[in-house]
Amino acid sequence: MTTQTRAGATPRLSPFLRYSPRSQSSVRRLTHISGWIGLLLLIVMLILATFPSAIAPYDSTERVALPLQRPNASNVLGTNDIGQDLFSELIAGTRASLFTGLIVASIAIFIGTIIGLASGYLGGWIDSLLMRLTDLILVLPFLPLVILISVYLGPSQRNVIIVLSIFFWAGPARLVRARVLSMRAETYIEAARALGANPVQIMAGHLWSGVRPLAIVQVVLVASASILAESSLSFLGLGDPSGKSWGTMLYFARASGAFLSDAWRWWVLPTGLMITLAVLSLGLIGYSLEQRMAGSQ
Repeated sequence: MTTQTRAGATPRLSPFLRYSPRSQSSVRRLTHISGWIGLLLLIVMLILATFPSAIAPYDSTERVALPLQRPNASNVLGTNDIGQDLFSELIAGTRASLFTGLIVASIAIFIGTIIGLASGYLGGWIDSLLMRLTDLILVLPFLPLVILISVYLGPSQRNVIIVLSIFFWAGPARLVRARVLSMRAETYIEAARALGANPVQIMAGHLWSGVRPLAIVQVVLVASASILAESSLSFLGLGDPSGKSWGTMLYFARASGAFLSDAWRWWVLPTGLMITLAVLSLGLIGYSLEQRMAGSQ
């Protein structure tokens, strides 16, 4: 049996397809709450990264007990294969992992914003050249090349920052360029040009104010991706082996066979949880900022 709609009648939408003002308000409220949750998690991470020695019960580089001790009153998360306290090591690793992500994001967004502004506003052969370079970075296989360059430069935290910054600026550059293309025909840009402002003044004084919210969102999202990428490279042994980061903790856990014993529960699991929480906090903040930016436009 078929159901026919009367001529001139408005088809009734399924309840799943209707989007009432009340549901929109609920979505905005949930987005707002998730943003605050992400910010709270990030603040806790930053406190751990800034004051590790004041929070950690032991020096993360010293042997404090027998190797591979189970969690106990003296060692909350037990010890690693050489007797270092894993809880202290986890807190110390927050600084390297979190700050690496923030540094990579700052460098990548700085480069991407400059290239996006120049490409979108100047146009012509400059736009073609910069966008072909951007396209080249975007289509290159990320992980194999990052591993290859990291091996060539040598394992260190500085080299990880350099390599990730090379690959993470292209996406933000594309987004900034698209935003500039929609702004450069605005009346106030034409007025500034007519009053004799040069391209640098227009890009720095007028276009930058328009792309700044987008750049802030991209800093948060690129930082999230950078933390995950840094942990992956360190897990493969391409980070700083003498430093403490979440990725190097997983690397030494794998090298000592913790994945194949009960030690994974107090060595691998908390480390993976910290990586997840850091990425989740930045992702929630980024999503909340995106929704606010979309709502303000």
